[in-house]
Amino acid sequence: MQLQYPNLCTPYSCTHYSSKTYIAKTRKPKHGTQKQKQVHQISLPKPSPAPLLTQKPYPQTKLQALDLVVNDLETSIKNGIKIDTNIFSSLLETCFRLKAIDQGIRLHRLIPNYLLRNNVGLSSKLLRLYASNGRIDDAHQLFDEMSNRDESGAFPWNSLISGYAELGLYEDALALYFQMVEDGVEPDGFTFPRVLKACGGIGLIHVGEEVHRHVVRCGFGNDMFVLNGLVDMYAKCGDIVKARKVFDKILCKDLVSWNAMLTAYVRHELLHEALHIFRWMVQDGYVPDSVAISTILMGGLSLPRHVAQVHGWVLRRGVQWNLSVANSLIVIYSNQGKLGRARRLFDKLPDRDVVSWNSIISAHSKHPEAMVYFERMLSANAVPDSITFVSLLSTCAHLRMVKEGEHLFSMMRKRFGISPIMEHYACMVNLYGRAGLINEAYEIIENMDFEAGPTVWGALLYACSFHGNVDIGEVAAESLFELEPDNELNFGLLMKIYGNAGRLEDVERVRGMMVERGLDL
Repeated sequence: MQLQYPNLCTPYSCTHYSSKTYIAKTRKPKHGTQKQKQVHQISLPKPSPAPLLTQKPYPQTKLQALDLVVNDLETSIKNGIKIDTNIFSSLLETCFRLKAIDQGIRLHRLIPNYLLRNNVGLSSKLLRLYASNGRIDDAHQLFDEMSNRDESGAFPWNSLISGYAELGLYEDALALYFQMVEDGVEPDGFTFPRVLKACGGIGLIHVGEEVHRHVVRCGFGNDMFVLNGLVDMYAKCGDIVKARKVFDKILCKDLVSWNAMLTAYVRHELLHEALHIFRWMVQDGYVPDSVAISTILMGGLSLPRHVAQVHGWVLRRGVQWNLSVANSLIVIYSNQGKLGRARRLFDKLPDRDVVSWNSIISAHSKHPEAMVYFERMLSANAVPDSITFVSLLSTCAHLRMVKEGEHLFSMMRKRFGISPIMEHYACMVNLYGRAGLINEAYEIIENMDFEAGPTVWGALLYACSFHGNVDIGEVAAESLFELEPDNELNFGLLMKIYGNAGRLEDVERVRGMMVERGLDL
């Protein structure tokens, strides 16, 4: 017996799954001769629901509906019912679209192994589900077990390449692409954007150029999605000229095209060119999305007059309430010293995310109001992240709020489970150093879970130069000379420490070290 799910499990259709769906049985009336007399008194037979299609409670979301279907599949298979292959295929497609990895894993357990081995389409969909949800080892195992995977063309290869690229495993993505070419599998329009993302991520322009040549040979030289990927790849690899040449070849530019070129110019600090692209985009009738607006606003912080033009456009369009745009404006207002405008915009936001809270806290990093906004953040049940605590600890250091900083550093780890990173340790060293607690600052470094970097040692050396601690200052300077051998500032701070302590011979010794290294005095 084969079980069919008519109109139930196609992608995005699981909301139609309902406890009101029945397979009713028809019955002959017992009193057929009185049928017309009782036509207004007829009672409909009580339907006999099919167990597989009857569920309680009524599913409210697609994910709930999908979960109910998988529950029924598990029950049906236990009862010896054979499931049609198309049902598995359709449900895996739904799992992919809903990012329902848990349900997908349960489906995997239900699919017979022989079916996965022999049905390349089914195994490819399962592979894609695993790869897109970061389960790259499971995806690769499926890939290796697909004896006839080349029958599916580029699909399984694309899924695995995409999974590697999304996880930042760019070298693995590129290795798989070259294996694909070597095995004679023809790439398609979905292959190249993923491969180009890997090239840009790893910054290997010669590999990107080789892929570009392959793009042309395969006939995708005018494909808009591939061209967008080429623009992004060349920009990330540092060749803005080639990025612009590819951009100009795109006849029908979409928002992705404009955003790619805009971001490329901002990344290379070519802000005038970025503003030109923004104006051109608007003149061509495109409405910039939040990505484009935020990019140009944040990129143009050093050009307030030009950014004012974009700001005016934002206000006229009324898009300042878009969360991404609003967060960017809060940063811009604070950088311009317009804290009042930043506060008013923040207070009027209908919704706030952690970036909003971080932006307003960072805006007040030199003011005690930062702590007030943090209390508001907690009261709103917003969850702070690592960036939140960098701003807060920086505030405590600037205002010499030692007890508050110690409390926040402890709260970060114990209450929110955030492991300190280099910036947190640098803030704590700065906090103790500004307060003259040099030994406590040094103790922070000694208790770090990893090797201290230049920002941490630099904060300690500066504190030693300010408070005249020669012994610990020498330790900090020695570490910095190894980490930053060409940084004149570190040598200058150590000379200051020796000079204030009257150790003129040591001053000359450090000056000699600078001469040996060819550093400016």
